[in-house]
Amino acid sequence: MILHFRSLTLALTIFFVTVSSYFVEAGQPLIVAHRGLLHIAPENTLANFRACLELQLGFEFDVQRTKDGHLVCIHDSTVDRTTNGMGKVSEMTLAEVKQLDAGSWFDSRFASEKVPTVDEVLKLVAAYRKYDILIAVDFKDADVEQDVVRMAEKHKVLNRLLFIGRTIQEPKVRANIKAISNKAQTAAVANNASEFSAALAAPNADWVYVRYLPPKEQIERVHLANKRAFIAGSTVSGKVPKNWQSAASVGIDAILTDYPLALRATLKQSKQNSVRK
Repeated sequence: MILHFRSLTLALTIFFVTVSSYFVEAGQPLIVAHRGLLHIAPENTLANFRACLELQLGFEFDVQRTKDGHLVCIHDSTVDRTTNGMGKVSEMTLAEVKQLDAGSWFDSRFASEKVPTVDEVLKLVAAYRKYDILIAVDFKDADVEQDVVRMAEKHKVLNRLLFIGRTIQEPKVRANIKAISNKAQTAAVANNASEFSAALAAPNADWVYVRYLPPKEQIERVHLANKRAFIAGSTVSGKVPKNWQSAASVGIDAILTDYPLALRATLKQSKQNSVRK
């Protein structure tokens, strides 16, 4: 039987129930799907994010502001690549953005998908409270962080979010977030090993965001400081099982990748192999 793409959530839920090798036991890193399941559904859409949540996967989404001040979930500064429209997000009203088709570029059967607001995304996350997941929030625009924190508090999902994007590089953004809620989780970036100590000591940062494969000693230092470690970038974004295994073996707390299901299967297999030894 050929599954209709609009039945994606149901199909993936069945997949979740029947294919146990794709699910990792407690103690493994949290998996964060880059822009959602971007190889299966159109990125940064509610259909995509709902599928992630049904599979007990976290995801990453992007935040930009429209001309009339609304926050929407879209990666690029323009709508050109992922909708049937053209123009800068910052020069369009929310109503104009909402008129666009955000699914057909991926497949015609996703034609009803729209660019979601951040509020809609957080409301969806709130509907899946029982799952242990991490949602990474990538700020593309300036001066959006406090509004997002307030929305997350409204939906009671602030504890499930990790703020990245401009947050990881700009101390002012982290300070702005903490000014709204000290419970908000922020990260500071280490692009390489030489930047690690500065990232670990960065003020208002609860996580160290690494873009390289760190040694176990560094991750131990993160945990001794009562912080957590998040890895993203080219070392883990592709299908790189050896790198995923390396990150997991040193105690990384969360991994952001374009291939979340393959990562989950790799971690599950590694766990099973270690038990057999």
